[in-house]
Amino acid sequence: MTNEMSLSFSATLENEPFVRTCIASFVVCLNPTVDEIVEIKTVVGEAVSNAIIHGYNGDKGCLVKVKAYIEDDLLTIYVIDKGQGIQDIEKARQPMFTSKKELCDEMTIESSLELGTQLIMKKRIVHE
Repeated sequence: MTNEMSLSFSATLENEPFVRTCIASFVVCLNPTVDEIVEIKTVVGEAVSNAIIHGYNGDKGCLVKVKAYIEDDLLTIYVIDKGQGIQDIEKARQPMFTSKKELCDEMTIESSLELGTQLIMKKRIVHE
């Protein structure tokens, strides 16, 4: 069975802490470690900030969407904007340019100029 959540919010940086807290609360059912919570909040915060700053150039009239799914021990998070898109996805993958891949098990970026960007992050929460 899949558990899911969805948020849609104004593209303003003041909403970034709210989104990080929502995702952290959503994932509690997996009993993550404190380090895992920090990692998840970090990648979500970076992805949301990038959507607001780079996707929409801070246009508060636009909306960012975050969707999250939990299936078994796998957390999948989508951060979606309908902004300007990413011209050079390879450059966007460079360290210090966007979300830190090492904090996720898998990260995919889908983007089209003038149509927006979708960042998909997956993290498995496994306890021994």
